[in-house]
Amino acid sequence: MAILGTLLKKGIRLRSALEQEFSSSLEIQKNELRKLMIKARHTEIAKKYHFDQILKFFKKENGDFYQAFSKNIPIYNYEKIYEEWWHRLKNGEKNITWPGNIQYFALTSGTSGASSKYIPITKDMVKAIRKIGVRQMLTLSKYDLPDNLFTKGILMLGGSTDLDFNGTFFSGDLSGITTGNLPIWFQRFYKPGNKISKNKNWGEKLDQIVEEAPNWDIGIIVGVPAWLQILLEKIIQRYQLKTIHDIWPNLMIYVHGGVSFEPYRKGFEKLLEKPLVYMETYLASEGFLAYQAIPNQRSMRLVLNQGVFFEFIAFNEKNFNEEGELREDPQTFKIDEVEEGVDYALLITTCAGAWRYQIGDVIRFVSKEKCEIVITGRTKHFLSLCGEHLSVDNMNHAIELVSEELNLNVREFTVLGLAHEGLFAHHWFVGTDDSVSKEDLLKRIDSHLMTLNDDYGVERQHALKAVHLTVLSPSIFYNWMREQGKEGGQNKFPRVLKGEKAEAWLYFLKVNNIDL
Repeated sequence: MAILGTLLKKGIRLRSALEQEFSSSLEIQKNELRKLMIKARHTEIAKKYHFDQILKFFKKENGDFYQAFSKNIPIYNYEKIYEEWWHRLKNGEKNITWPGNIQYFALTSGTSGASSKYIPITKDMVKAIRKIGVRQMLTLSKYDLPDNLFTKGILMLGGSTDLDFNGTFFSGDLSGITTGNLPIWFQRFYKPGNKISKNKNWGEKLDQIVEEAPNWDIGIIVGVPAWLQILLEKIIQRYQLKTIHDIWPNLMIYVHGGVSFEPYRKGFEKLLEKPLVYMETYLASEGFLAYQAIPNQRSMRLVLNQGVFFEFIAFNEKNFNEEGELREDPQTFKIDEVEEGVDYALLITTCAGAWRYQIGDVIRFVSKEKCEIVITGRTKHFLSLCGEHLSVDNMNHAIELVSEELNLNVREFTVLGLAHEGLFAHHWFVGTDDSVSKEDLLKRIDSHLMTLNDDYGVERQHALKAVHLTVLSPSIFYNWMREQGKEGGQNKFPRVLKGEKAEAWLYFLKVNNIDL
């Protein structure tokens, strides 16, 4: 096995060295959009928006291709594209927004919508996700890792691979769809294996993994931080271990995504004997958009040449209203027009038949040259009741700081905006089992936010008259997710609750006799 590990590592180094981009980011993206439009040129959406006419502009050198594309095809959110196009895919119609029929739909409510969304997953998208996953693994050659790591198991904690089938299409969690389509060569490394991965009962699945844990030699773990932390704690408790390395001594890498890891870091690292290599991914239900390509750097590189064309809208009051909804006729930018340090909402056009699709995420470029980004939040996951412009990035950073100061393990948190004596207030709900003074925690969070966000600091002196905080057991958060049918897999607790979800959360606390 050591020889196999050496050969694998040498192969990774060779392929990584050969992987280079010789064109500019604009040329790469222009070529990607051209390929997407050519492949989709016989679809219904192509006929309506005259893709054949738009494609003629790609021959020109003056950038007219983007003007032709953006002026002729409207911006879509989920509701709009589903009502106009995607509902036909569920009926089995072919060649609607992408060639052929759609066999798979990823079910997701994101973290804002109330009901499940059906996101089409094409064969081309599955291939693209697989290729990008391999590409990220190639970056391991940049780390000083032992040869035998490449012979160890890879534990992927995701949704059930036993997808629902209604006679026309399969539906389920994206992780269940992609795991069910793993290449043959990878399956010898994959854990927990086909039998356990099919289980739809999340609690039972975790218990089965706990029972099998001593039989595996795990080197890499993959999953959403909250659920993976719960699993590791269960294993440690079951076998009376000091750390997870007592049972998996070769564990070296954690691949995570979907939510900022920083608020979880303090508690997660208490479960380890030695540091891990952390690799962040940006794998949304709509596509694999970016991954961490540079060791020890808190940014990810956009993938420009695997079935996704990116557009960017400055996330400000000119383009978005107070509810995070896009205003009419926003200015959009292509990859060469962005600026570092500016928050942008993403639009994506993909090989799964999404066209100028507003994904709901907000990103910021930290390096335009290398296309390195960080995720700063969601268009609807921010609070601006009175101009405080509080982002999820601000919230994560404040929680990270107080966790360090108080040696506090914060497992979950969320924030609500409320009316207060004719003006406004924020109410924080912080999930931790550690003993902490609620008053001290609130004071520190509020202080950090005033330092991190000037607008917040100003409004704390004016319209934002109060900030409240309730400390809860993390189990309360997970019980609510279970009640909402969002336990496990890729599901994350929303950092900001608004509208129906805020009402559902407050009602849940009330019926469970939890004082605010």
